[in-house]
Amino acid sequence: MKYRPYALLAEVTYRCPLHCPYCSNPTKAPAGAELETADWVRVLREAAALGVLQVGFSGGEPLQRPDLDRLIAAAREAGLYTNLITSGVGLDARRARELGAAGLDSAQLSFQADEAALADGVAGTPAHVRKLAAAAAIRDAGIAFSANVVLHRGNLSRLREIIAFVLELGAERLELANTQYYGWAYLNRAQLLPTREQVAQAARVAAEEKERLAGRLEIFYVLPDYYEDRPKPCMNGWGQRYLTVNPVGEVLPCPTASSIPGLRFDDVRNRSLAWIWQESESFNRFRGTEWMPEPCQSCPRREIDFGGCRCQAALVAGDAAKTDPVCALSPDHERIETAIAAINNETDFAITACVPRK
Repeated sequence: MKYRPYALLAEVTYRCPLHCPYCSNPTKAPAGAELETADWVRVLREAAALGVLQVGFSGGEPLQRPDLDRLIAAAREAGLYTNLITSGVGLDARRARELGAAGLDSAQLSFQADEAALADGVAGTPAHVRKLAAAAAIRDAGIAFSANVVLHRGNLSRLREIIAFVLELGAERLELANTQYYGWAYLNRAQLLPTREQVAQAARVAAEEKERLAGRLEIFYVLPDYYEDRPKPCMNGWGQRYLTVNPVGEVLPCPTASSIPGLRFDDVRNRSLAWIWQESESFNRFRGTEWMPEPCQSCPRREIDFGGCRCQAALVAGDAAKTDPVCALSPDHERIETAIAAINNETDFAITACVPRK
């Protein structure tokens, strides 16, 4: 097998109690009923047989699934490392112990900011205090604890305070992920995109804190695409290392691939995971380099960034088969520069008038 999957993202539901303006849920969720427990158990077994090593239970909010402990137990039985990607809303001490007993290895808890007023404003609901309780429940259950903070114009200037806050919570790892502009985040790009000055300052802070806290807190900082001149590889290469199964059973090469018009995704109820990975049109559409247009086709980085993000190309350039517009060599790069220029000429940095995620 030329391509072997390393990790499965199991999006077990799109339901979520939060309303974050950068939510990764699709703006138009696909129709269909959520997969049943038995379907997910089979998917987990097939993933392990395919070579997958770890599974991330995500959503939406995976805690909305009452069978989550059974899914974790099935993953553990299949030999998979298990990670819960959660807002923490609904995770009390009892449930954390149940999930730990089922075989949960680690939990990644999201925060919107270090202070309640800003965090609850971004989340669209008073959740910050409940997240603090969830952090304590994770630690007390003996589950490896990491934190995730999505960065944007509204919280990027508080990066040092955010890092101090997460350190005090007792997290072992902190992922600082600048907003990726797909789905709801793309609709709210004008309100979320940070300024060039904010980005430069945040990069300095992240580097300083990473060095200062080495051995105490592992910090992983993801630079914002829009302020780079070369794109990141889409999921380490489309259909090469990762796969996502969404709540209604569609298998995607990346979590936001459903935003690409005209791309059809196979259902785990009708096809095996192995067939979908190896044979499906969607996974093979942008694999490797043969599909690439110029300037990607003759670029020495074509097997490093693989043309960048297909979803970004679809959203910004109107065609998923084009070069990622983030790339300075893309004929559509001016569209990114125009968006950046508009933000850097503004003076109001509050997140206002976002399209609400329902």
